[in-house]
Amino acid sequence: MVMMDEPRFAQPIPNVTVAVGRDANLPCVVEHLGTYKVAWIHIDRQMILTIHRHVISRIPRYSVTYDNSNTWLLHVNQAQQDDRGYYMCQVNTNPMISQVGYLQVVVPPNILDIESTPSSVAVRENQNINMTCRADGFPTPKIIWRREDGQSITVERKKKGKRSERQHQLVAVDERICRMQHSPPPVKQLIYVMVYDGEVLHLTKVSRNEMGAYLCIATNGVPPSVSKRIILDVEFSPMIWVPNQLVGAPISTDVTIDCHTEAHPRAIIYWVYNSVMVLPSKKYIIDYNENSYRAHMKLTIKGLSTTDFGNYRCISKNSLGETEGSIRVYEIPLPSTPSKQITHVMEPKETSPAVVSRNETIKVASQPEVLFPMKNDEGYAQRSPNGIPFERKGSLAIGQSFSYTDMPPKEFGVSNDARSSFGVFSLLSLTTSVVPSTVVLVLCHQRCENWLFV
Repeated sequence: MVMMDEPRFAQPIPNVTVAVGRDANLPCVVEHLGTYKVAWIHIDRQMILTIHRHVISRIPRYSVTYDNSNTWLLHVNQAQQDDRGYYMCQVNTNPMISQVGYLQVVVPPNILDIESTPSSVAVRENQNINMTCRADGFPTPKIIWRREDGQSITVERKKKGKRSERQHQLVAVDERICRMQHSPPPVKQLIYVMVYDGEVLHLTKVSRNEMGAYLCIATNGVPPSVSKRIILDVEFSPMIWVPNQLVGAPISTDVTIDCHTEAHPRAIIYWVYNSVMVLPSKKYIIDYNENSYRAHMKLTIKGLSTTDFGNYRCISKNSLGETEGSIRVYEIPLPSTPSKQITHVMEPKETSPAVVSRNETIKVASQPEVLFPMKNDEGYAQRSPNGIPFERKGSLAIGQSFSYTDMPPKEFGVSNDARSSFGVFSLLSLTTSVVPSTVVLVLCHQRCENWLFV
């Protein structure tokens, strides 16, 4: 009598992981099967799936194949989460032999909109807000928060560990004492983080700088990760500031005034002059730039006239309030060239050694001739005391002053009083035909015997 080998498993059933909706195969390798039969059972469901080549389950996604060797392959098409669990390959020997493998069906994360904060939410400035983001999937997804613009998130520092019941009681007592004594509670420690972990993002005393788009990202290691974009609007009444509250300009010129404003919701911004709204025209050019909750408005007034001087108001208004800034435009005189000009002519007869001051050469003349203009005496103003005519080439720089005498000096351009005293005349921005673009200092000392021209 020939003894046949009993069936045995050649290798264990591997644990298989598959994404939901994909196909999975579980192999069962049996040697020396003989006349015995192989069955597949879903242990978690307590359900027989196949016996030998026949499918017992009414779920059409299950099937079995045999490769005419020793491998029985269980196919799970378009795996679902219910298919997750332990599968047994059984051989009906006596006693029965079996081995078990695990099918893992993973599910990529999915954000639950119905349980999360809407895509747009608004809060008043300096108030608190909680933004929630919930997701499902397998394994359980991890939730992180980021700002879309890459800025940091301001959150309260987390306390390490959980409070005991006694600690909760002590904290409650401290808070009641603070309220009874009208003293502020302990200051909460705020930190700045680039990434925040957790389903609920708690923002304390929200400022306008925290306005923007926040990204809730759910990930569990199963691609793809998913995210939700939540726009946080921080509402506040308008604020205005002006760089220059006083702006001066000459008549017939153009002038530009501007103001900056911050507001949310978006504000209406306009200019008012003499209780009338300023509208764009050839006279008024209005330029408006907006960036998030900030705005910058300019008003250019063309060809200023006397009726254009006064107070201009920049007004910003939204649903939460209204504010304004005032700018006064005033007239400044046009810079003008003086009608009286000075020309200096020198005819040196005897030269002294040069005197150097600030790297400049000082010229010395024994008998200088200094000409001063008359107010309206054309006969005198055209000639010097010795009869030499002169040209009118002097110019006065803007912002500087020059004074002259009504009557010229009696002799050589110097009065009798100046003979016994030391006098200095500074001719500003003077150009002459003798020494161009040079500042002239006239120094008179000891009966004006020596004249120094620098």
